[in-house]
Amino acid sequence: MSKSKREHGLQSVNHHFLIALGGNIEAGPGGIAATLTEAVEALRAGPGQVTAVSPFYRSPAFPAGSGPDYINAALTLESVESPEVLLARLHAVEQDFGRERKTRWGARVLDLDLIACDGEIRPDTATQTRWRSLPLARQMAEAPGELILPHPRLQDRAFVLVPLADVAPDWVHPLLCRSVAQMCRDLPAEDRRALVPVT
Repeated sequence: MSKSKREHGLQSVNHHFLIALGGNIEAGPGGIAATLTEAVEALRAGPGQVTAVSPFYRSPAFPAGSGPDYINAALTLESVESPEVLLARLHAVEQDFGRERKTRWGARVLDLDLIACDGEIRPDTATQTRWRSLPLARQMAEAPGELILPHPRLQDRAFVLVPLADVAPDWVHPLLCRSVAQMCRDLPAEDRRALVPVT
């Protein structure tokens, strides 16, 4: 690997990333959908290549009653960035759009979640499993201090899995051994129906 690549957190291998997008605070003309579209364009600016973007969906805020409806989407991105470097870039894009991290699971202008990188498990199987198995009350109060991959709430959330099934239905969770399409079908039907395409 060249020195310039090491300095910028780049690797020689091309990674396939899954990213979830969402927001429920209108921050300008065009509303939330316009913000998500602009965020996609910011990611298209590189490095890497956005290879697919899902339709946009309206979904109820989670937890129920915690705020206005969200608009959610998902995209796939190929890049030689490390997951940590890409996560920092996602956070920088959020900040560019005025994201403030005051309340866990609170309303936000823009949320960009790194869901998965290939079939990688970060930081290790035991840690990922512990966060994946955390009871809901502790999920609402605790946040990991390090990157957890795959995202520990991936298998529970229709607002992630429904749009993700549009762009990466065959991606398989390395620990649950279930594809995105299968995990989506595993959800309660009412959870899936709660997502309404934005036309």
